[in-house]
Amino acid sequence: MGCCSGRCTLAFICGMQLVSVLERQVIDFLGYQWAPLLTNFLHIVVVILGLFGTVQFRPRYVTGYAAWLVVWMTWNVFIICFYLEVGDLSRDSDLVLTFNLSMHRSWWMENGPGCRVTPISPPPSWAPEDHRYISISGCLMDFQFIEVAHSSLQILLALMGFIYACYVVKLISEEEDSFDFIGGFDSYGYQGPQKTSHLQLQPMYMSK
Repeated sequence: MGCCSGRCTLAFICGMQLVSVLERQVIDFLGYQWAPLLTNFLHIVVVILGLFGTVQFRPRYVTGYAAWLVVWMTWNVFIICFYLEVGDLSRDSDLVLTFNLSMHRSWWMENGPGCRVTPISPPPSWAPEDHRYISISGCLMDFQFIEVAHSSLQILLALMGFIYACYVVKLISEEEDSFDFIGGFDSYGYQGPQKTSHLQLQPMYMSK
């Protein structure tokens, strides 16, 4: 019962992770955030493998999933520090999340709740010709805090997934040990029929 309950909970967590990261993948695609796109894709693949290992009793898959969650939590901590500009990090840097391929920022910058986008014309002389210059106002929440909330949710789900993954691996290992038939029979002193290669000769008496 404990194994079933733990596996069901881990499968539910994996499902929640898939839903949340797919939503994040769409948002990062709309914002041309190439580094998060690649990382999200790897996370989707690993979560699917972890879900498969949970359902099919494959502890190696679940162990790999748990190891990846440590990397995933580290990445999301970096994202939080990036948008909050901790240390020398700056969210205005083009190189970190877009590989310096575009000047786009988070999709939430222009599409956050309550945000009003106003084009400014003529654009300043330093603005690239293929980019528009806009003014954003009225946002109920700044885009960096929305990104921080998304990353915080991912950390919470990853932490829960890591704990239950370790628990499920432990339960599966114990269950495999309990179904070790050879060891089980030996422990109860069971011995199968034995064949002997020696013939036992019996004396024969002849009556006169």
